[in-house]
Amino acid sequence: MDIFKKLAAAFAVLVMVLAAAGCKEKAPKKTEIGDDALVLASPDGKLELRFGLTADGTPAYSLSREGKDVILPSKLGFELRGKRLDKTYEQKSGKVYDHPVDFHSGFSMVDAQRDSLDETWEPVWGEESQIRNHYNELAVTLEKGKDNGTDAVMVIRFRLFDDGLGFRYEFPTQDKLRYFTIKEELTQFAMPGDITAWWIPGDYDTQEYNYTKSRLSEIRTILPNNAEWNASQQLFSSTGVQTSLQLKTDDSLYINIHEAAVVDYPATSLNLDDKSFIFTTWLTPDAQGWKGHIQTPGKTPWRTVMVVDDARKALASRLILNLNEPCALDDVSWIHPVKYMGVWWEMITGKSHWSYTDDFPTVELGVSDYSKATPHGRHGANNDNVRRYIDFAAANGFDALLVEGWNEGWEDWFGCQKDYVFDFVTPYPDFNLKALNEYAHSKGIKLIMHHESSASTVNYERHLEEAYSLMNKYGYDAVKSGYVGDIIPYGEHHYSQALVNHYLYCVKKAAEHRIMVNAHEAVRPTGLCRTYPNLIGNEAAMGTEFRSQVLPHHVTILPFTRLQGGPMDYTPGIFEMDLSKLNPSDHSRVQSTICKQLALYVTMYSPLQMAADLPQHYKAQPDAFQFIKDVAIDWQKSEYLLAEPGDYIVIARQAKATGKRPAADADWFVGGVTDELERDLTFKLDFLDEGSTYEATIYADTEKADGITGGKVLDAKETYSVTKMEVNSGSELTMHCARSGGFAIRIQKK
Repeated sequence: MDIFKKLAAAFAVLVMVLAAAGCKEKAPKKTEIGDDALVLASPDGKLELRFGLTADGTPAYSLSREGKDVILPSKLGFELRGKRLDKTYEQKSGKVYDHPVDFHSGFSMVDAQRDSLDETWEPVWGEESQIRNHYNELAVTLEKGKDNGTDAVMVIRFRLFDDGLGFRYEFPTQDKLRYFTIKEELTQFAMPGDITAWWIPGDYDTQEYNYTKSRLSEIRTILPNNAEWNASQQLFSSTGVQTSLQLKTDDSLYINIHEAAVVDYPATSLNLDDKSFIFTTWLTPDAQGWKGHIQTPGKTPWRTVMVVDDARKALASRLILNLNEPCALDDVSWIHPVKYMGVWWEMITGKSHWSYTDDFPTVELGVSDYSKATPHGRHGANNDNVRRYIDFAAANGFDALLVEGWNEGWEDWFGCQKDYVFDFVTPYPDFNLKALNEYAHSKGIKLIMHHESSASTVNYERHLEEAYSLMNKYGYDAVKSGYVGDIIPYGEHHYSQALVNHYLYCVKKAAEHRIMVNAHEAVRPTGLCRTYPNLIGNEAAMGTEFRSQVLPHHVTILPFTRLQGGPMDYTPGIFEMDLSKLNPSDHSRVQSTICKQLALYVTMYSPLQMAADLPQHYKAQPDAFQFIKDVAIDWQKSEYLLAEPGDYIVIARQAKATGKRPAADADWFVGGVTDELERDLTFKLDFLDEGSTYEATIYADTEKADGITGGKVLDAKETYSVTKMEVNSGSELTMHCARSGGFAIRIQKK
């Protein structure tokens, strides 16, 4: 009897094994590049690109660093929208006009050209006064013959730097390919395993999310729970993430996937196959669902893969800027860094309002008569309040003051997807545009214009010339634009091709009027500030306006991700973390210490820096406020002292020389931030001139500070200390950081 039981059990096990084998998914077929692959090395020889065609004529590439895989063999190409055909041809051929066209296989290589460049260029503003642009280049010409139904030519251009790779598709002028529509871009990034990523959900409309750290295999499980609500959002996949995507291999290579020079093309996200760990570009669609429209000659943005062996090198990389075109403006003398305040935080926290009256349930500009309306008494942008801000900003050496809610229409602007919502020229009755500008100028302050489009780009464009001309009339030289809500034209997205074109149109038009632009809710920056340096700021990420929602680790990741493409108007400088002090109905708090807020002026680079809090909160903390007044916003050198994404960052920057002072004697500023963990950070000051002595003014968290709970005391003055000490190039400092804390240092040569 026992033998029959044993045979039955063995048979059952065999059936289970066979069933499992039959049900098991086949492993994805690996991409293989032919033996005749072209090889391109970086200038220092550490990075190696291999390019070739697969057996079916699909272009493919791989990337390695000193023998370590960075990108495994990955396919390139497109799927195009089919051509529109007449009914007779369709009936005879059996084809329909929207049948996708294969533009990813069947290619032959007809030419390969090599080049190199080593130059140094000077940015109008930046993290340093000079940037080296050094790469080796390979441009491969591919032809898809008549037998494959397309008869077209495509060039893939690779540029390999010491710190990464950029490549793009180019479409020369040709008879058989003049206009075409992209159904899908099929660019792949095959990762070398289930590596670590710092990511935000893939979205067509917003990047305002906290970052998540996980293995690639965990994204599918985590993503649905990490998509915080936003006024406009459209997630596309349970494994889709956005660029700039920061990654780290188990053998400590730091990889970053992004894009550069997004012009006349939709922004891309990355869709992950979490079985093969292959990312594929996922372009933002237009209102009809198509992914891009090209007229030859044309080109795509650069696809970028940064790879370094030290996190500090990632912060120092200028890969994205170097892949953009040089400055397109003949005269940049009117472009300048700006340190500003604003009638803003009191509105964000609910202390005051953008709107003027409660009389109008809906507003029709030109019809709704504000002169007869009763003010509700909570309007922040009123004459007396704005003058108080101007006085404080002028007394403390600021350049400008942003005023939001100054113009008619705010009573019903949000959530109704209204086309003609603002005209950008008509002020509320309690905002005297002419008198306030004259008052500001008499104090040495310029006002910053605010243009909230309410995501109606068609309305903004119809008013843009008049709005910019008004700014010229009254001496405004900077504008903060906004795109809150779902986009009009209806069905378009914040990151689609039409909107990418709109944002750049506004920047170019602003340059004609000598106006600097700070765009919020626009497409994330991809280095275009090199070409158009009047683009001095962007939002395109979760910033201080999200208050308590911003998690402690957020600002330790943004310099690795969002800031790779350009500066962010993060709006730091909050001193009163308890928001109930501004709005009794809000019992949340900003998760930061005061010293962490000071450090952000150094770690979150921007030529446009705001002191975001209210004047009375700065008056209450004059010692800490002194750092905000002193810190520079334009730099000749930057040194990245300590860094690990999601954990901590310490950066030192030397200000550009002003007046008659030699550049070598300009002040240094150091900032350090940490995540939710309390930690001590040790670093050397060997970037200082050898043989010189300096005085360091140090702003540090005390043992009573806690950026999450607020600390052990009620008086904020007890949560930070200000001390002075003599230092030199041989000095080593250890700075204690509270939870979600930080430190800031000013170093002056004696």
